[in-house]
Amino acid sequence: MAEEKVRLDKWLWAARFYKTRNLAKEAIEGGKVHHQGQRCKPAKTPSVGEEYVVRTGYDERTVVVKALSGVRRGAPEAQLLYQETAESIAKREQAANLRKAGALGLQTDGRPTKKQRRQIQQFKDFFD
Repeated sequence: MAEEKVRLDKWLWAARFYKTRNLAKEAIEGGKVHHQGQRCKPAKTPSVGEEYVVRTGYDERTVVVKALSGVRRGAPEAQLLYQETAESIAKREQAANLRKAGALGLQTDGRPTKKQRRQIQQFKDFFD
């Protein structure tokens, strides 16, 4: 499981943060992976003990590298490659709860009526 050198994109793929290595490379190039507040390059070599901020979808995780591997294995083995910080877990859970609450709180009565559409148009015209 331990290798001396492995690329960051390959490690993220092996740790199952991204489904393909190409997606991991694009995420790194897109600025979704940071080390010490700085953007990384796909060829960066991670070391054991380094901390990375990885954003996938809505979630942002702060992980500490525990082991290096360039081979993608099952999820239980992939979770041994890193450890997520306690602050990161709490922050992610809080964000998920806010998303759930927001989705339930936004309910409408459907499409506006003809009268409401006229009022909306008058309101827009007033500010143009």
